[in-house]
Order: sequence, then structure tokens, then C-alpha cells
Amino acid sequence: MILKYNYWQFNSILPKEICENIIKFAKQKKQKKGKVGGDESKPNLAQRDSNVVWLNEQWIYKTVLPYLQMANQNAGWNFQLDKAESAQFTIYKKGQYYKWHFDARDEPYKKHKDKTLNGKIRKLSMTVSLNDPKEYSGGDFEFRVFDLKGKGVIHKCKEIRPQGSIVVFPSFMHHRVTPVTRGERNSLVIWVVGNPYV
Repeated sequence: MILKYNYWQFNSILPKEICENIIKFAKQKKQKKGKVGGDESKPNLAQRDSNVVWLNEQWIYKTVLPYLQMANQNAGWNFQLDKAESAQFTIYKKGQYYKWHFDARDEPYKKHKDKTLNGKIRKLSMTVSLNDPKEYSGGDFEFRVFDLKGKGVIHKCKEIRPQGSIVVFPSFMHHRVTPVTRGERNSLVIWVVGNPYV
């Protein structure tokens, strides 16, 4: 699929207070090691090293999901969307990372613990930068965009860096978070599912 826009950004759109409220709320909950391929898998430190907290609070969805809907329209994707999965608060400390990956899977959900997701696929992904970029180094969010000859070009998504910034992108986009070299990076990730592409 060739896209006019590989992602859509909202720079520093969320107030500092909201970002800090999400961080404070999430850090009161139990952290788990980030996994690859869903809850049924085991941590794979060769691919991913991060800590996560799962959130389902409606106030968080009401705050951020309107931007995902706007991005879907503004970028001209106009994907059919049904619902959001659980939100993932992600902590990257010094040395932690997430190597190249896709958020989308190769087939629709079949045996998801949330049965309303079965038969659906991830269509849009959203990343929200929650803490001040002065608090960490490294931890860059990057896309690998492929041209018509199949050559991959790495694009550093600088727009996500400022606190309160949001980036929305199709879940089939190849992306990564480079290792944090100082401090701690906090982000919120949400995936929205819909019917398989026809």
C-alpha cells in the first residue's frame, strides 16, 4: 500500500499536567516486562527490553483517541475502525529498546482474551510522548519506509520528541525505539482495530 502520509503528528498537543497525571497514575500500578507477540508470549530481550503497565481507563481514551480519529481523516487513510485495545504505558530506562517491528499481525485475532477483538486486525497505532525530552537521551522513535524498489530508508520521527506530542501511523509501518542512553523515556501506546482489509 502506497501512502501519501506514513504518519500524522500533533506537536505538543497534550498539556504537561495531563501527561504527568498519566505517568503518576500508571506508575502506581504493577509493571511487567514488555513482550513481543501478545500476552501469551514470553519476554524476548533480543527483540525488546522495556517495562509496561496496561491501562483501560476511559479518561485516558477520551483524552487521546479523538486525535487518532483526526489523524485517520487528515492523512486521508480513512480506515474503518471499531475499537481500541488496552493502552500500554511503556517505560524505557537506560539501555532499553524495541528493535524493528510491526504492530500489525499477519492474520486477524482468533483467540484473544477480549473476544470482541476476534476477527479484527490492528489498523492504526498511536504513540504519545509523556515526559520532557530533557529527561533522557537516545530512545529515538524511527520508521523504516520502503520505496517502490524495496529499499528501506530510516526516518527519525523528531515530531514525537516534545512532551505531549502524538504520532499516529498505520500499524503495518516498520518502526523501532533506539536504546535509551540516559534517563528514562515514558510513552503511551494505543492500537485501534477494525475489519480486515478487503
